[in-house]
Amino acid sequence: MGLTEYLFHKQYTIWVPAVVTVFTFVLSFFLFQYTVERFIYRKIKVIYKNIHQLKLKKGQKPKSVDLNTDIIAAVNKDVEAWAKDQKEEIEYLKNLENYRREFLGNVSHELKTPIFNIQGYIMTLLEGGLEDDKINRTYLERAEKSVERMVNIVEDLEIITQFESGQLILHKEKFDIVELARDTMSSIQYSAEKNNVRLVFKDHYEKPIYVKADREAIQKVISNLLVNSIKYCKPSGIGETKISFYDMDENILVEVSDNGIGIAQEHIPRLFERFYRVDRSRSRDIGGTGLGLSIVKHIIEAHNQTINVRSTVGLGTTFGFTLQKVK
Repeated sequence: MGLTEYLFHKQYTIWVPAVVTVFTFVLSFFLFQYTVERFIYRKIKVIYKNIHQLKLKKGQKPKSVDLNTDIIAAVNKDVEAWAKDQKEEIEYLKNLENYRREFLGNVSHELKTPIFNIQGYIMTLLEGGLEDDKINRTYLERAEKSVERMVNIVEDLEIITQFESGQLILHKEKFDIVELARDTMSSIQYSAEKNNVRLVFKDHYEKPIYVKADREAIQKVISNLLVNSIKYCKPSGIGETKISFYDMDENILVEVSDNGIGIAQEHIPRLFERFYRVDRSRSRDIGGTGLGLSIVKHIIEAHNQTINVRSTVGLGTTFGFTLQKVK
């Protein structure tokens, strides 16, 4: 064997095993990686399907999962979205529970006062006051007012429940909103004068403004807003409440503005909640069920319209709501 052949044989003997070893290692590595990835991906596929099915709404069909896609990234994205949804749902349920607890407490508080008053009047009458002509009729009249207050609370709650459950059907018709506002202002004129409040229109509306809505329900809206403005007029001086109408293309904007004591901004977001009172002591003195603005909001929303409020402490408050305009 020559020198050249010897060297070639020696190199072959060294490099061939090395190449085979490297090739075997690389092949084993990729086979191992492929096997592990397939195993992990199949396990993740099951988790991914479970997450996806939990997110499905009733009637939706689950989508197929392609193993060739980046499932880990998809799972990570879905898990993050699911966790966010769960957190938001938990917060919503907590707020709902707090609202329910507060609502039950408010109902109990609002009914407790007239019940205790009635109990006190009746006990006084039974203990001898019935034979006393100086107090018997007075106490019966006071008891009757407390009963009336309870009835009003129950009736207002029933109205709200009917709106929320969709049981109350609106009877929409074409009518002149200016005429309705004028009639409503006349019906509470005595209460306004008693509290030194003038009820006026902002402009001279000589022509009718026709809208399509439930006439009786909208009259309740205007009446509640006017009564509310009278209750919260300034303690001294002459108050003024104005009703304005603005053409908003497809709708008519109705505004009820006053120059009363105004409402602080922190109270605005909760103003339409049931039994929410800005000043509980003042509200209790001037009466009302605490449900008027909540009923107003439900009526307007039942018409698929909007209501808003803006106010400045010491300057007054403006409530505005829209109604469908017709010719």
